[in-house]
This record gives sequence, structure tokens and C-alpha cells, in this order.
Amino acid sequence: PPPDFSSIHLTNHDELLLPKNESEITVHHIWCEIFKQKQISTDTGIFSLGGHSLVIMQLFHRYKTQFHLKTNSLSISSLFQHPTIIDHAQLIQQSINIIHTLDDYSWFSLYTIKAKSSFAQERIFLDEQIRFSSTDNNTNMYVIPLMYHILSMNDHISISRLQHAFQSVILKHQVLRTAIHLDMNGVLVQNCLAANTIINDKKSSRFSIINLPDEEHEQNEIVKKILSQSNLFDLSKGHVINCHILRRDQSNGSLPENNDLLSKDDLILFTIHHACFDGASRSIFTHDLSLAYQSNELLPIDDNFLQYIDYSVYEHIMNMALSQEFWLSELKGYNLSRQLSLPVDRQRSSTEQRSGLASTAQITFDDEICTSFLNYASSHHLTLFQLGLSIFYVFLFKLSHGETDLCISSINANRYRSELVNMIGMFVSTLPYRVELDPQWSFDEVVKYVQEKCLSILQHSHYPLQHILSDLYLTQSNLSFLETMFDFITVSKDVNYLSLNGVSLEQISLHESCEMAKFDFSLTFIYNSSSDDNHLSCSFVCSRDLLNERTVITLSQRLKYLCEQIFLSNSIEKSDYTCSISISQLNLILLDEMKQMRDIMFCPQRNITNEGHALQKYVLTCNNNLSTKYFKIESLMDIWRS
Repeated sequence: PPPDFSSIHLTNHDELLLPKNESEITVHHIWCEIFKQKQISTDTGIFSLGGHSLVIMQLFHRYKTQFHLKTNSLSISSLFQHPTIIDHAQLIQQSINIIHTLDDYSWFSLYTIKAKSSFAQERIFLDEQIRFSSTDNNTNMYVIPLMYHILSMNDHISISRLQHAFQSVILKHQVLRTAIHLDMNGVLVQNCLAANTIINDKKSSRFSIINLPDEEHEQNEIVKKILSQSNLFDLSKGHVINCHILRRDQSNGSLPENNDLLSKDDLILFTIHHACFDGASRSIFTHDLSLAYQSNELLPIDDNFLQYIDYSVYEHIMNMALSQEFWLSELKGYNLSRQLSLPVDRQRSSTEQRSGLASTAQITFDDEICTSFLNYASSHHLTLFQLGLSIFYVFLFKLSHGETDLCISSINANRYRSELVNMIGMFVSTLPYRVELDPQWSFDEVVKYVQEKCLSILQHSHYPLQHILSDLYLTQSNLSFLETMFDFITVSKDVNYLSLNGVSLEQISLHESCEMAKFDFSLTFIYNSSSDDNHLSCSFVCSRDLLNERTVITLSQRLKYLCEQIFLSNSIEKSDYTCSISISQLNLILLDEMKQMRDIMFCPQRNITNEGHALQKYVLTCNNNLSTKYFKIESLMDIWRS
């Protein structure tokens, strides 16, 4: 049977170690609360439980509050490097690591309704207006869709009650009723609309009911049509969120007679603009929606409640001198305009607009690789993000004929203060991740190097991309590292579900309906601990302007083969051979391609008198073939010599 990861913690000890002192008891309680466990061994590594950078941030803020720690008495990087309950309790007790942090003073509500937009809002707004200004096929490049259906045939949802709860959430979180526009001076500003504009606007297009046909194909087409509506959002008027009720035809008599009730076949689709919403906002949104639906009353609003616009003001006045120095040093000597040598099917001119169309491919790893992946991360005290990023760097190193100075972009949750943990908004920062690899390094050495790189960046992840570029006298358009994106998503057990007064709703994946290419070359790993099997997968989303679907599928096969070499060789029989050999010895040539090349080089061909000519012809074919075009002639000659 497939392994059940929900009940095991991948540790080197069978014995459950219990907390021994007050500090460990408190830390243990916090861990159990965050990971929703009843008992955790105090020597269990946090990464074997599915911990990642956002969880470390949550722990950091919880520790500061619970233990009344002073501003500079605890280090986030130390929590990463010492990842057990015992370690954290000791760090808290000793408070010996003194570093610069952002919590110099508490943030309070500024009671303002108009201010400059945040740096993240500005980045999203300008990207949509400039890079994708002429996009015809996908009007809404930055739509975040959340679609749910009722799990049980016997449960029902009240439409009127849902609408009331939906409006209540918008009232509580000002960012969901905030207009974003350029002022007379060309400065991007945000303006929070009054609450009564939402309450009094009963016929607002934010909440709509759409009839749904029985055919699944037509249903998908309707969803695609909704997601591509030109009037889905209007940032200048604060129209940034919608709720669409997709109802089945009630003439078949299978639905409740009450027109106000939704049943299992109906769908609820929320569409939210990315300028006011990110991945971490989803759980906050569903939590508040559930509370508002259950009480059927407006959510309580504290006037002192810190709003997103307050965060934007504080962000603009923060002292970022140390982070500025870090990023100048980090990118010193790197040619940011240099294009990475990737196997594209077409080149794009510097002035050409993006279509947003995507070529995609997905890999689902089997349980053996998933287990090896998780065990490796646990034994090396890595986050899954750090391990996935290491694999991506090795993949790019091989894919680009051995380029060692690699710079790509990745995103950070960027909720670096306790005040931001429960706030809906757009906080995600896009940052350059530069590495300088040594071809003779083993995979283990690459992983250690990447881990240190990630920890150093974490302390300065709040520094806006706009500042990084302006410091280097660059603009956001046509920077090569921004077009190669990496991300790692950890899906928690309850993130795919919504509960409305005891009625359970499950989220439906919409990747096929709304997949758009915001970047030229993007890889996302996904770890889903709630899945029964195949916990680990990854997907390529590449621009169809540059790469055909067939090419992307081949690239995904090469990445899967690379992962097999790294992790399947870590079995007991083969020890750590692959992780100890140099990364230059890893291979991207697929086994069937290897066989094909050997057949041509070593098997006599009937009616061919000059086999050297046949080999030369095959090499030329490889150079022009989509699946193997980026392999050098030396690769073939190495096989011939062996």
C-alpha cells in the first residue's frame, strides 16, 4: 500500500520524546496547534512535518509574543538551522543570537483611507498594464479563482445568506473595496471606499447568479468565459472581488424547490484580483466567510484593526539601508540582461508583447521518489522549497550547457511581522535568486549552498523589486531573470475545503481553465499532504510565444529523469552515490534517446557503406530536433568513446 505520511514523522528515532521543561512544553503546545497534531516528539525536525518559511515566520512571531522576547533577541535563521522543539526551546531560553530585524516598533492603525499603493500592488498593476496591455486571449492575467462544490447530496447552502456573508467579509477587509489608480502626478494610489457603498449596492455585479448547463464541456466554457471577461474587475472603482453562483437547470426536479438553496451540483466561484489578494490570504478569506455565514450577522470590526493600507504606509517609511547593501552585493558582477540558454522554439523581440498563452506539462512523482524527497529534506534539515530550488538549479545548469552563474526569480510570502499574519492583501515579493555553482560540486554540496543562500535572502526579502532594479539603473521590462520563475506550494490538509455552518465544500482545480503564462519559463513544485498517494508533483507553465507544448512535455520528462537519478539512487543498495558524484555527471538524455543514439552509432545499417556519414547526419538531426536539440555533439562522442 502507499505510505501514510499523516501519522509518521520522518525521524531517526522510534521513541517519542516528551517535553522536559517549561520552555519545551510551551513550544510543544505551539507546534501542536500550528501542525494540528496531538503529540510531536521534541526531537522531530520541523521540515519532516511539512514546515516551510511561512510556518517558521509564524513560530517566530508566536515565540516573541508568548515569551515576551525583545526585538533583537531571536533569529529567524537560527530557527531554520536548529529545527526541533528542543532546539527552539534552547534558543528562546538563551536568547543569544542578536540580529537586525524589522520589528523596531509596533504598527498601529493610521485611520487613513488614501495612500500610495504598496510595492507589491504597484508591481502587479504595472505588469498587467504594460507587459500584457495588448493581450487578447486572456484579459485577466492576474485573476485568482476559487471554485467550490458541496460534497453531500443532503446538504444545502442559502444564496441570500452567502451573499450577506460575502459582503460582510468585504466590509471587514478594506483592501477588498479599495480603488487603485494613477493620480494626476502619475503616482499609483489606493483609496478605500466607504462601507455603505457595498451595503446599499444590492445589485452590484460583485455577486451574480448564472445558469449552468448539464454538459461538463459547456460548464468549463462558461467558467473560462467568466475568467476572461473584460469587465470582471475595475481597479479604478474598487471592483476587485466577485462571487458567481453557477446553478444547474432546475427543470429536472432533482434540486430543492426553494430557489434560495444551492445543492451538490451547483458551484460557487470567487474571482479575486491579485493586486489585493495572495496565496496566504485564501485561508483568512474562507475563515471569515465561514464565521459570517454561521452567525448570519456582520463580522465585528475593530477600528484599531490594522488594515492593508496601513501596511502600505509603514512599508514606504521603513529604513531599508541594510537590505539595499545586501542586494547590491548579491548581484554585483552579474549581467542581468544576459539571456539564459534555454531550448526555445522561437525567439521574441525585445519590444514584442506577451500573449499570455501557456504551454504546460505536469509530472506526478511516484511514492518512492516522494518518500526519498521527504527523507532527504528531513535528514538535511531543509525546507521543501530549498530542496526543490536546488533541483531546479541543477536542471538549468544541465539544460544551459553548463552555465554556472545562474539568476532566476522566486517569490516570498513576505509576511515578516506578526501584524500581517491574519491580514488579507498582496504581500508576495518577487526576488532574484543568484547562485554561482561549481561543476565539480556534488548534489549535497549544491543543496547546502542553496540553503545558505535562501537563509541570507530571507532577512532581506521585504526589499521591493522596484528598489533592487532602480539601484542597478534597470527597468522591470525585458530582464531575463524575471522570466525564469520557481515556486514551491505546500497544500495543507484543510486548505482545499470550506465549511459553511456545518456544510462541507471542496475546492475544484481550475488549472486547465485559467492557466496563463506570466513568465517565459516557470516551474512549480506542489506537495499535498492530504492526498492519499502521489503527494509530490510539479508543473511547467511556459510562454507559448517561445515554447511549443511538445517541447515543454519533453523538458518535464528530462526533469523527472533527473529526479530519478538523484533520489532513486539513494536507496540502501546504491547508498548516496548520485548525491556524491559531481552535478556535471548527471544526465538529461532520456533512456530511449540513449538507445536510439547507440543503435545508430554501433549497429551496422543495411545499405549504408559510410557509417561515419550516418553518424554525422544523426548529429545534425539532433541539433534540429525539438526533443534533443540542446545536446552538444560532445555528448554523442562521449558515448562513442565509452
